[in-house]
Amino acid sequence: MSPSARRTLAVFIVFTLVTIALCAAFPRMLAFVELAARELRVLWWLVFIVALGVWLTFFFGKRKP
Repeated sequence: MSPSARRTLAVFIVFTLVTIALCAAFPRMLAFVELAARELRVLWWLVFIVALGVWLTFFFGKRKP
């Protein structure tokens, strides 16, 4: 496994553990996340527009030599 793959895996594992710890420490946060996930079924187009905007920003924001 390459060093960059190890780093990516480590970041993913740490992020997952922090998320689980926060959900265990703050149960109301878990309820909020569940509510937000239900609302995403209705507002999927808003998520799509934001993701498209972020992608376009990075795509057109690159300086090409």
